[in-house]
Amino acid sequence: MNKVGLGISPSESWHRDLAKLIDHIRMRNFPEILNDTLRHLVSFNTNLTATYKHHYKPIVVLSTHSQRLSPTLTKYINEVYLLDPLFNAIQNGLGAGVHRLREIAPDSFESTEYYRSCYHEFDLVDEIILVIPLDNDVIFTVSLGRKSNLGTITRAERNTLNSVFPVISALVRQFWITQSSEYVPDEQEKTSMEYALSTFGSGVLTKREQEITGLILQGHSSKSIAQLLDISAGTVKVHRKNIHARLNTSTQSELFSMFLGHLNNLANG
Repeated sequence: MNKVGLGISPSESWHRDLAKLIDHIRMRNFPEILNDTLRHLVSFNTNLTATYKHHYKPIVVLSTHSQRLSPTLTKYINEVYLLDPLFNAIQNGLGAGVHRLREIAPDSFESTEYYRSCYHEFDLVDEIILVIPLDNDVIFTVSLGRKSNLGTITRAERNTLNSVFPVISALVRQFWITQSSEYVPDEQEKTSMEYALSTFGSGVLTKREQEITGLILQGHSSKSIAQLLDISAGTVKVHRKNIHARLNTSTQSELFSMFLGHLNNLANG
């Protein structure tokens, strides 16, 4: 019998899993069945399945992260997701497919305070994301995290995910048609995160400085910001110096803490 190992082309085991997925396509536990199926194909430690739509808060469909990380995950969902590379890549038109976080993240992402204080808590060395566009501008994502014991994803494993992606996408679309109402809250509850980022430093920073501050918080280097805004890196450095002077900060950690304080002030009215 042709055995299916990690990173090996799907065969008999895949077809059994596929049949089970189809059987559960109209059931609430479809995400759990999908998680089990993916574990038979590639190695990963964690799975965060979520949907994104415009600037609404992400909706968590499935999380296999430990209870110890619940506060960190809650912080991500309720406060700082707007700084997340995946969220921003989706806003910028990230297409369907299998993506690696390190390929879509800003060049200085791992040096940001957001990475150190929130993302790094997940203790991941690699993250592979299945991005599936649905109807009504909804993006369904399956983020598979790998810790140091597994190392980074292999080429064979990524090829396996690429090969099964069209089938998984089709099944997810059918699942969401029947089950989306179980997850989607009232869309009138639009998050204030976009507003928070656009108003951070109002009355103190210029509009351009506010724009640059947002990009700094997201993890862009001076070079990356210069390319995005079509200005020189030297001009960006001058803006950064002025931002810290106007806000009375000297490090990105202080800037990040001030932004979280701004979020709390908005939440408390």
